[in-house]
Amino acid sequence: MDFNLTDEQELLLESVDEFCERYFTDEAIAEMYETGTMPDEIAEAYRDAGFGLMGIPEEFGGIPADRQTIGLMIERLYEKSGCMHILYQNSLSMFDIMEFGTDEQKQMCMDHYMETGWPISSLSISEPGAGSDNRSMTCVTKKQADGTYLLSGQKTWVTMGAVLPYTIVVAKDEDPSHDNGDMSLWLVKMDTPGVSTAALHKIGQQCIPFCEVYFDDVVLTEDMRMGEAGKGFMMLMKNFEVERAYIVAEQLGLAQAALSDAAQYANQRIAFGKPIFKQEMIQELLTDMEIKVQTTRQFLYKVLWMMDNGEPVQLESALLKRYGCKECFEVTDMALQIYAGLGYTTEVRIGRLWADTRGNMFGGGTHEIMAYIGGRQVAKKYAL
Repeated sequence: MDFNLTDEQELLLESVDEFCERYFTDEAIAEMYETGTMPDEIAEAYRDAGFGLMGIPEEFGGIPADRQTIGLMIERLYEKSGCMHILYQNSLSMFDIMEFGTDEQKQMCMDHYMETGWPISSLSISEPGAGSDNRSMTCVTKKQADGTYLLSGQKTWVTMGAVLPYTIVVAKDEDPSHDNGDMSLWLVKMDTPGVSTAALHKIGQQCIPFCEVYFDDVVLTEDMRMGEAGKGFMMLMKNFEVERAYIVAEQLGLAQAALSDAAQYANQRIAFGKPIFKQEMIQELLTDMEIKVQTTRQFLYKVLWMMDNGEPVQLESALLKRYGCKECFEVTDMALQIYAGLGYTTEVRIGRLWADTRGNMFGGGTHEIMAYIGGRQVAKKYAL
């Protein structure tokens, strides 16, 4: 594995730096966290810079990019912006449409993105009683005599669900019981009769709106289906491994921002007549933070390299998500400790980074579920 950056990757990261310096000012970030939105100007600039087109098929106007390059871009984007915004996560639903959608759905997705700078759809997967326990989903479609389907149920933790015009729904076919594992994907317009939303309020990541989505006998037609009937959740599972790696890239970028802030503060803060970095306990915190960041980065790059080389990463992506998100949260927690009382105020961004990175320990699969997935794979790996 060669982690030396190519000339193209170096230029990409320079472009990300310039983008963040221009658009993610302290004033802009404060407004986003206060209003719970991101200005259209930033989303459009992200599209125009080509960042949002990376990984989209070239025939639909995208830019070819390997996963390691996309991971590098994400890490730098969140480090230099220093906040948990929506830009990368917007790509997740686009990737799903490009992989599982019809040609008409793909073109509609790209037309909307190029016109607005925003993806066309959110992802409606989790339910109040079914997160990683997908068999416990009760959202269901039932076929009617006229060939249409009625969709009923509730989804939760839907990112941008009340903002974007469509949502991708995974729902069981015909039978909501636990024994039924047949699920399908549907691209549902949010203004369809029977669709409604309710906002969710979080303690972190406030500039990314989440909501619950309710489906009350929503009429679906066959042209709204994505991919093969009954295989919806298995299709999504294919992209979960990539999503987990990219979430760690986000988390790593935020942790690096926290580490940089804390180290600079330790150089500037004077206590007992000398900078606090000369205190042994502060040195220990900084050392452990640097170890966590460097180790997570190497693990992330290895997993992305494996993906790009066609190697299976079911085990590695689960281990990465469990390890990386936890270690990077601990980095922000240590950074807050170095700032002490000042870090617990809104005068500096450490408290915000701390709350935002805590949320990434849930997204893409909880800490505990990663142990469940990883533990089974480890047992198989070493079985006689």
